Amino acid sequence: MNSISSPPRFMRMFFVTCLLVLSGCSSTPDVENDPKDPLEPINRVSWTITWDYADKYVFKPASSAYADYTPTFLRSGLHNMALNLNEPSSFINNLLQGKFTNAGKSAGRFILNSTIGLFGFFDPASDFEWSTPQEEFGEVLAVYGVGDGPYIVIPGLGPSSVREEVGDFVDRYYWPLAVIDFWPNIVRSAIIGLEARASLGDQEQLIYEAVDPYEFVKNVYFQNMQYKVYDGNPPIEVDEDEEAELDAYLDEFEDEG
Repeated sequence: MNSISSPPRFMRMFFVTCLLVLSGCSSTPDVENDPKDPLEPINRVSWTITWDYADKYVFKPASSAYADYTPTFLRSGLHNMALNLNEPSSFINNLLQGKFTNAGKSAGRFILNSTIGLFGFFDPASDFEWSTPQEEFGEVLAVYGVGDGPYIVIPGLGPSSVREEVGDFVDRYYWPLAVIDFWPNIVRSAIIGLEARASLGDQEQLIYEAVDPYEFVKNVYFQNMQYKVYDGNPPIEVDEDEEAELDAYLDEFEDEG
């Protein structure tokens, strides 16, 4: 493994660890907190930094310029190459979840796209319908019963959770990501990030129109995580307190009738 690529991983995990320590020092028992968001005071500051400053002045202009001035075929090819490097980790993560068919598709995609597809620039594997969502180690942890852990907003990077950060940390140690030098990895991450921001157009207006953008994004984040973990078929969650209140109201209504 190239030692040059280690510092960013270490710093990211160090930041998460610091947030967890600070959460224990900044608890306010007189305020009712979201159990998924014990770091809310810190997270809201990070959200302001991320959305009102980093995104407004850096990420959105950069993604717009990238989308406007990069030829479509080149954008598509670079994005394919960046995502193709995730297929080996997706292969292993599928195996760990017992998704053997999807694991085979991930392996086939990587081999075919890396050879005939010129290192992933083209996507001939899609012609064989070998398309499947890429699996992350965080999803593996979820399948084995590991909870999300505290919600985290990392300045400049956006919403995350302890489980996702641990999963991302592990994913970066899979081949070939573990042997890619620092700067090529930065370029790869930048391409994925620019494409992700460019695709946010429709959802962006929903954030602006939300009564509390922070809460809106947090709820969307957890819904998206559930969607990914359950492969698009998340279970219907029932709020027992709300159900009890509704039952009590209906009983009272029936008694009056």
